[in-house]
Amino acid sequence: MVMNVFYGIVMAVIAQALTFLQLQGSAKFGWYQKYPIPMLLVSVPIGWLFIKSVNIFVTEYGGEIWPSRLLGFGIGIITFYFMSYYLFNESVTLKTAICLVLSVSIILIQLFWK
Repeated sequence: MVMNVFYGIVMAVIAQALTFLQLQGSAKFGWYQKYPIPMLLVSVPIGWLFIKSVNIFVTEYGGEIWPSRLLGFGIGIITFYFMSYYLFNESVTLKTAICLVLSVSIILIQLFWK
């Protein structure tokens, strides 16, 4: 189970990072205006990664869908933080720091609370 959940997390992180680049990167660098078709086509592999990640989580949590949603949410928030910090130099406010702590808490609860 541990290895499958790890693979699901890796897929979710990759999908979230690519989604960040597709959406926020496009807003900053104008990728959609310059390359609309490639920007739309990249949605297919991103969607596949999200689907595979969710399927792994649902399978590993005995068919329950809530753990996959909460893990995906927490992973998305943390990935967004790192991407916005490193690519956009956005600082962390107290409010954002508290939200990040809550996101990590959600992930830890889903992973370790049986």
